[in-house]
Amino acid sequence: MIVSTVAAQRRALFVVALTLLLAVFSTITKAWAAGALAVGKCGAYGQAYDYAAEADARSAALKQCKGNCTAIAMKRACAALAVDMTNPCGAHGYAVKPRISSSLNAATKKCYEFGGKECVIRAWACDAKG
Repeated sequence: MIVSTVAAQRRALFVVALTLLLAVFSTITKAWAAGALAVGKCGAYGQAYDYAAEADARSAALKQCKGNCTAIAMKRACAALAVDMTNPCGAHGYAVKPRISSSLNAATKKCYEFGGKECVIRAWACDAKG
């Protein structure tokens, strides 16, 4: 089968354009990979993900959280907060892990370790690669 020069050039141009597009997307995804989960009393929380800088993510999460809150950074990971459903102002736990399932399990476990009776996930967030 004979392929025309024009068709071959179009295919080559398409491959080059696709490669450049994937490279740009990869760079953007890596650049926007900072997040934070802010945790406060009585189940208060704030979350921010896929920010360019960790400081920006922390600031955005703290702005959403009501009261005296602490921000936990996550970079290319997931964070979760669990609270005791019977007493939201009591025991709670949070965790940052590479995958969402790990962070949910660890946050719930921490809540029970701190005395929670019926711990449930209150909030979670993942950044670009979590």
